[in-house]
Amino acid sequence: MSSTEEAVEARLGPVDQIPVGEGRAFLVGDEPVAVFRPRSGGLHALRAICPHRGGPLADGLVDGEVVMCPLHNHQFSLVDGSCATGADDVAAYTATEEDGELVVRLG
Repeated sequence: MSSTEEAVEARLGPVDQIPVGEGRAFLVGDEPVAVFRPRSGGLHALRAICPHRGGPLADGLVDGEVVMCPLHNHQFSLVDGSCATGADDVAAYTATEEDGELVVRLG
């Protein structure tokens, strides 16, 4: 998503569809998004594809505020998408709960 595009907001159904400590993949517009519910609480959304080799981040292990790509163990911050292990960073988005529903905002 380029900086000139408008923000996109999507309601993705009940928050409970994502078990605590896991992530789930969604498509928001044309953007693949992984939404996580870490055990520490809250919701986090990242671009769903690892930039290293296209790994599915929603299938990664969530530990604290980090998700580990299931293919090559690159670790991404759930807060800002920064990679601590050498791969490129991924985009981070806003994920919130509104009346029990998962809402993701891009841009």
